[in-house]
Amino acid sequence: MFTGRNSRRNRSVVVIALATLVVGAMVISGMAGLFAGAGGSSEPTAPTDAAEGPGDTDAVTPIPGDHPIHTLARRDGDDPLAIGEPDAPIVMLMYADFQCAVCGRWVREVEPTLIDEYVDAGDLRIEFRNFPIHGPESDLAARAARAAGEQDRFREFYEAAYAVDTHRDSGRFSEEGVVGLAREAGVPDLDRFVADLDREEIVESVARDAEEAGMLGVAVPPSFLINGHAVVGAQPADTFRDTIDPLLAAAR
Repeated sequence: MFTGRNSRRNRSVVVIALATLVVGAMVISGMAGLFAGAGGSSEPTAPTDAAEGPGDTDAVTPIPGDHPIHTLARRDGDDPLAIGEPDAPIVMLMYADFQCAVCGRWVREVEPTLIDEYVDAGDLRIEFRNFPIHGPESDLAARAARAAGEQDRFREFYEAAYAVDTHRDSGRFSEEGVVGLAREAGVPDLDRFVADLDREEIVESVARDAEEAGMLGVAVPPSFLINGHAVVGAQPADTFRDTIDPLLAAAR
């Protein structure tokens, strides 16, 4: 069923990575190392360290609208990996790995609060970016999540994948494992799901997200950009409020 996948996928990854490097370097040239000043651990840090962005030192203030950081928000109403209104005043990009236990705890314990307080109110949009850094199972999980999204089941797959803590290379995101998660997520056409795991557009999508994260200097998942302000790690809800609230107030 999966014969020949790795060689085709690797060729596609090389092509898209090179193309993205050239194009992305022109757009993100001034943003390399953006996360360097936002802490380097996936564990919670003080809000004053986590909420700094380009040009910020003491307070969270809006980054000028013509700054290239804003081009990273896709605001695509058809993006299956995003929740929230495309024109929400605040866009949070989330760079995460499905094998990251810290990411899972954030998804279960913090994200629901942000959805209740900001996404449901139309104030926040969350755009997920695949950042598979923990090996083959991370890569397969990323492609599987994107394939589930092709059938409008990304969020269901995302929640099933992060429902419990997992150890790296445990088999949870093996070929059989991701099919099981897709079934749990209610993906209607599992044959199509399996075929999509190696579809060029999906392989390229994952590679593009990972390349974007690399250009920005993302080192650990989860990492976030909130209207361009970097937050690193599974920070508590108050850390996100400390960044979102002043930006939201300035946008009104």
